[in-house]
Amino acid sequence: MHSFPPGYRALVLGASGAIGAALAAQLREDPCCGKVLVLGRASTPAVDFDAPASIAEAAHALRSQGPWNLLLLATGMLQGPTGTPEKRLADLDPEHMAASFAINTIGPALTMAHFAPQLARGERSVLAVLSAKVGSIGDNRLGGWYSYRASKAALNMVVKTAAIELARTHPLSVIAALHPGTVESALSAPFRGAKAKRPARDAARDLLAVIDGLQPQDSGGFWAYDGQRLPW
Repeated sequence: MHSFPPGYRALVLGASGAIGAALAAQLREDPCCGKVLVLGRASTPAVDFDAPASIAEAAHALRSQGPWNLLLLATGMLQGPTGTPEKRLADLDPEHMAASFAINTIGPALTMAHFAPQLARGERSVLAVLSAKVGSIGDNRLGGWYSYRASKAALNMVVKTAAIELARTHPLSVIAALHPGTVESALSAPFRGAKAKRPARDAARDLLAVIDGLQPQDSGGFWAYDGQRLPW
C-alpha cells in the first residue's frame, strides 16, 4: 500500500471469513504496515453483530491502540438459520429480513459510528465496507434476493451519509463501499458455478489496490474490485 504513511495501522473486522482473512494476511505482508488487528466473535475484544453492545465495548477497549489509518469491514450474511435468498415476494419472511439487516446494515453502521472517530486526523485514513453489486438499485435487472439486496442498499446509504459527516472532521479521509465480486467463500459456496468464483486472495489484492487509489474526493462512493464505479 503506497498511499498510506509509513507504519500505518489497520483494523480488519470479519477476518474469520475468507475475504477478511485474505485482507488481513496481505496487510501483514505489507512492509509499510506497522500494525494489523483483527476483530470478530472469537477475538479479544470480541465483536458480535448479534450483540450490538459488543461493538461499543470493543471500540472503547481499542481506543488507545489507534488512531487507525485503515478500517476494513469484511462482514456479510446471505443465508443462515433464518432462510435463504428469496426468489419471489411470496418468499419474504420477517425473521430472515431482520437478520439480514442486523448483519449487513445495522452492525456495520454501528461499527462506523463507534470506530470512525478513531480514524487518523491530519493524515490519510480509509474506512472501507464490503457491500455487493446486487445492492445497487440502478443495476438491479434480475430481481429476487430481496433481503440481501435491500440490506446492502441500506448499507450503501449509510456509507454515503457517513462520508458527508466525516469529511467535516477528517478532510483527508475516505469512506467507501466495495464490491468484491463472486469469491470462493462460505457465503458464495451454495451459489453459481466454481468457474465464476475467484480465490479470496485475488479478491483481497484487487480490493486493496482499489483502496490504495481512492482520494478524499472519492469518499462516499461505491466501487467494484476492478476499479469500476458502481451506480447506487
